[in-house]
Amino acid sequence: MKRFILPCAAAILLALSAAAQHADTARLLVHYQFTHVMDTTNRSHPYTENMVLFVGKSASAYKSYDGLVADGQFKKAYAAAGPDGQSGINRHTEGSRTQYYQYPGQQQLLTKETLGFNEYLIRGRIPAIDWKIGADTATFGGLHCQKATCHFGGRDYTVWFCPDLPVHTGPWKLNGLPGVIVDAADSKNEVVFRFNGVEKTVPSQLKGQPVAVNTNEKDLPPILRDLDDDPTLILPPARAIKTTQKEFDQMKAAMRKDPAAFWQAMNNAPGSPGEHPTMVAAKPGSKSTAPVLNNPIELPGK
Repeated sequence: MKRFILPCAAAILLALSAAAQHADTARLLVHYQFTHVMDTTNRSHPYTENMVLFVGKSASAYKSYDGLVADGQFKKAYAAAGPDGQSGINRHTEGSRTQYYQYPGQQQLLTKETLGFNEYLIRGRIPAIDWKIGADTATFGGLHCQKATCHFGGRDYTVWFCPDLPVHTGPWKLNGLPGVIVDAADSKNEVVFRFNGVEKTVPSQLKGQPVAVNTNEKDLPPILRDLDDDPTLILPPARAIKTTQKEFDQMKAAMRKDPAAFWQAMNNAPGSPGEHPTMVAAKPGSKSTAPVLNNPIELPGK
């Protein structure tokens, strides 16, 4: 993973103070190397992924950087193939498809999940975290940070936040400090959001070409319909189906109980073409590659 380190944080601070009318546009990206010991019987092989936090004036979006890069590469290959070769190009999903959108001013947390062919949007409140801010300081990529600790989701976290970046947000669900959280880890190093660089945004930089938000998705083939948004916009996908956490959990349980029936329902559902690439569950008869998970990020009942 290439590190993005700015020698001086002044340019970033200036970007965040830019025109307020574009509050839903990312001003900077904070990169993390995410590590999660999902299987405590196999600690030497934790799950790792490059993640990114898009930070705007008053909102943020936390996504898989690996997934964004893979999507951009696929879109380029699809365009280069031309009409005669496009049918032979398959899109392989990489990285986590779960995304978190924080709106600290409204105390709202929107979670985008993917199940089967569909994207779902779960609306909730940002969790309230009881932080203890310490006197220790450190510098990350030219950003002067303070130390803070908390107990959240059954874990004790130590984080570093930058007061000069005045958005009360951070990776995943971490939030509530007077500055962006740029580094975090629990006391057992089982869940780690390690700082991996910071950079100013460049419009459509993850795509490698100019991108405009497509207002008529009917003009796009289904395989491209979730790749045509400008990644610097902090905006959940309009196509996502609104649901509750309870309803989404019930759908996941139904999928696990009877995968064949689940996929049959997906194939028969209106607007769910079989060529849509975003899938999180193995189809019936295929070999599952899902990792063992006996140590979730949020520990139940703690």
